[in-house]
Amino acid sequence: MAKTMMEHMRKGEGFIAALDQSGGSTPKALRLYGITEDAYSNETEMYDLIHAMRARIIKSSAFTGDKVVGAILFEQTMDRDIDGIPTATYLWEKRGVVPFLKIDKGLEEEKNGCQMLKAMPTLDALLERAAEAGIFGTKERSVISAADPMGIASVVAQQFEIGEQVLGAGMVPILEPEVTISIADKIDAEAMLRDALLAGLETVSSPVMLKLSLPTIDNFYLPLVEHPNVIKVVALSGGYARNDANAILARNKGMIASFSRALTEGLTAQMTDAEFDAALGEAIDSIYRASIAG
Repeated sequence: MAKTMMEHMRKGEGFIAALDQSGGSTPKALRLYGITEDAYSNETEMYDLIHAMRARIIKSSAFTGDKVVGAILFEQTMDRDIDGIPTATYLWEKRGVVPFLKIDKGLEEEKNGCQMLKAMPTLDALLERAAEAGIFGTKERSVISAADPMGIASVVAQQFEIGEQVLGAGMVPILEPEVTISIADKIDAEAMLRDALLAGLETVSSPVMLKLSLPTIDNFYLPLVEHPNVIKVVALSGGYARNDANAILARNKGMIASFSRALTEGLTAQMTDAEFDAALGEAIDSIYRASIAG
């Protein structure tokens, strides 16, 4: 199965859907979906509602492996079912979509203009559960908010260290050192990041994936796209509206989308199934076109 998933990731056209909002971002995701805080009274009810939203997306006729090659899940989504089938199994067997898992537990306080990943002492156990659940790969997000050489070097070193742990568990890591799109020195930060990633890629034991903010200069990350130790370079929308994110992505050769808010923009719980499928289909089509344009 893993070999088939790898082939799908390498050769399949399309993008990766980021369906991995966690505790801190779930209330906002639900509000945008038309569900306010008074609709739930505890975390369990909140996660039930966000899972229902994700299940509705995954079950939509518009959501298939022809245009959506992968989907990133939150841990509680992996642990839940869709129509009595474990979510990761449903994604692959029913939709032809490769399942990934968000493994990070949030961010440390900013230091040297960057936020490192919080410690993950139970990561080995989580990776074991993920492998048993049929998860193909993982994703961990850290944040770069300044062109600080020391901060960026630390972020990248940690990403590769965790990536090796994931590779050792038999899965493919998506390394995600996100550059904040609003910072004044974004170009400089991207240059430092690219150099650090290229150096790290020379040391990895197996190929990895990268998830990066859309670059200021078109095709700036092409050396990463073309590196033999990179399976895919995917782009996060980073706060851009869908149309803006798609326009930038389309100008970057070899990068594909891994959008979250830009994918679900405009979807609401109050839509009929026909309205929901039409709106999701339009979003998927637009992101797919941008992903293959390069």
